[in-house]
Amino acid sequence: MTAALLKVSLLECTKNPLSVIYAAYRQCYSEKFAADMHSAENIPSDHATQFVKTMVTSGHESPLEHVMFTFAIQGISRAATHQLVRHRIASYSQQSQRYVNECSCEFIIPPAIAEHDDIRREYERLLDIAKTGYVTLIELFKRHGIDGRAATENARYVLPQAVETKIVVSMNVRELLHFFRLRCCNRAQWEIRTVAQKMLDICRLHLPAVFADAGPRCVWLGYCPEPVHLSCGLYPKRAQGKPNEAVQ
Repeated sequence: MTAALLKVSLLECTKNPLSVIYAAYRQCYSEKFAADMHSAENIPSDHATQFVKTMVTSGHESPLEHVMFTFAIQGISRAATHQLVRHRIASYSQQSQRYVNECSCEFIIPPAIAEHDDIRREYERLLDIAKTGYVTLIELFKRHGIDGRAATENARYVLPQAVETKIVVSMNVRELLHFFRLRCCNRAQWEIRTVAQKMLDICRLHLPAVFADAGPRCVWLGYCPEPVHLSCGLYPKRAQGKPNEAVQ
């Protein structure tokens, strides 16, 4: 059995994202034209950075929707993408099991399974059975003169959620902040958390004014919003800590 390796790559980002967000914010408070503020070369980047940071901290986030990031992700399981696509303010293009033959598919191995030899052996045995079943069905379809999509779209029903898939994801900056607040949390499922962290690392590189302090909700709020029995303990509960009063 072949284990897939996760890879997250940035395909595209809005050109001059800081300038676009700065102009959008300033348009809300200025009589000037946003196009002039966007193209103005006399606005220091450190001023724009601090201005945007202040606006984001204040809870004014709608101007962030004007900037988009598009990622290509591979080595992610179908189980994880089912969580990913629940974030509805986004665009997705995912590899189709109807059209792509999965006879050579790879699988994702959860760390909790990989760390125990006996559990991993049984896990791999079961996945091999599923893969063998898929290949067998494809061959049986061929004997009946059925090939291509007509075969793959039906044989796919025996494949498990551990099958590796590839997906393109586009989100605006506001939705990315929301995504990171939920999926970078220690309570998030390990795979979607790993994907989110890799996406966040890329976002921090390209737009630190917004993403430098981004992450799970506890980092943003200054306290843990989870029920007491579910908190990881990284941050105190609200009654114990000092929440960021600017964020409601």
